[in-house]
Amino acid sequence: MISQVFILSSKGDHLIYKDYRGEAENDVINVFYDKVTALTGDQPPVVMTHKDLHFVHVRQGGLYWVATTTADSSPFTIIEFLNRLTALVKDYCGSISEKSVQMNFALIHELLDEVLDYGYVQTTSSDVLKNFIQTEAVSSRPFSLFDLSNVGLFGAETQQSKVAPSSAATRPIQSSREPGGKSEIFVDVIERMSVVIGCNGVVMKTDVEGEIRVKCYMPSCSEMRIGLNEEFSIGKSQLRGYGAAVRVDACSFHQTVRLDEFDNHRILRLCPSQGEQTVMTYQLSDDLPAPPPFRLFPSIERDAAGRLLMFMKLRCDLPPKSAAINLCASVPVPKGSLSLSQELSSPDQSAELRLQSRSVVWQIPRFTGGTQLSALFKLEVPGLSSASMLEVGPVGLSFELPKYTATGLQIRFLRLSPIQPSPSQRWVRYVTHSDSYILRI
Repeated sequence: MISQVFILSSKGDHLIYKDYRGEAENDVINVFYDKVTALTGDQPPVVMTHKDLHFVHVRQGGLYWVATTTADSSPFTIIEFLNRLTALVKDYCGSISEKSVQMNFALIHELLDEVLDYGYVQTTSSDVLKNFIQTEAVSSRPFSLFDLSNVGLFGAETQQSKVAPSSAATRPIQSSREPGGKSEIFVDVIERMSVVIGCNGVVMKTDVEGEIRVKCYMPSCSEMRIGLNEEFSIGKSQLRGYGAAVRVDACSFHQTVRLDEFDNHRILRLCPSQGEQTVMTYQLSDDLPAPPPFRLFPSIERDAAGRLLMFMKLRCDLPPKSAAINLCASVPVPKGSLSLSQELSSPDQSAELRLQSRSVVWQIPRFTGGTQLSALFKLEVPGLSSASMLEVGPVGLSFELPKYTATGLQIRFLRLSPIQPSPSQRWVRYVTHSDSYILRI
């Protein structure tokens, strides 16, 4: 039972506010934001309490999505509701951001009116809601297939690789119901990699969490069949005796996925609804089919002038036709570091000393497979000692790998039935990303 729902910007601006039961005071939004910002650390608790009022929140698109309750409701139920609400807003508005929420104020209020009745959840299904939602979404700018300004996840090398730009899948689902609207379907294989590599170069831990996500802009589609690798196996006991095995440790499917052809042919069958849904999630630990994509060869020493010298040679072990984009290496440095000078191996790289986080941040916009880059950092550290030199590291990497999966999972085919009467476009996209890639020094 939910008392209130509101959406705040990262600065605490009130974007959406809906009170269903009148059980809370008028300053409840300010109370929540004060409690969140007063906490130390980057991850405030999901559930917080003020007097007899409970705040449950998630962060999506840089916004706070908050629900309050005075009853002994399950926090997991409210968290699931908030996550589904963000997915609904993303489906109907096209994207989640402060600007899109402000521009679609009326549409989001209409969604909240249909989703909740006196604090009780009615439905979070896009298929059910499309019969009741009348407000049209307002897009911040018209969609253009040739617009490259939104390059990001899935957006690298858009024209060269003939992959739909990232803005193609961030438009409202109502656009497919309009006359002349594009009939498209996107299948994304997204993997998140977590790696820890010791100072001796030995891989200490690897973990990959993946999902197959479908976003449908088809006005009508009775069934879709997604074919995975024929040698795909779940657990070592299912390994087959032919082909290069693509193995995962665990796998789960959306409740609408039919698996009658999965055991023998590795085919997923489902009737996709308009909007976005995750049809399959999987996990692989400690047994990657290929070496980790990056290796670091560091050298830390002190020069005659008493400066700290850090020489970093970073090698990319991806195939030569692959490349990493938006790579960022963060190197913790000793306390009291004052200034930084650097020598980088290419002009497109950049580096800066961030005093607040006490780290040197090395940014590489593009890193081609089979190559290596180097950087020499010279730090002014007053009172530099052998003990303070031990404060350097470990190095943390964050990056995106377009058109690449760490597990080797591939979409063999994507078929729709019945055959669509109007021309339809089908896009299959792959990306592996990481914000937890640790290289110990």
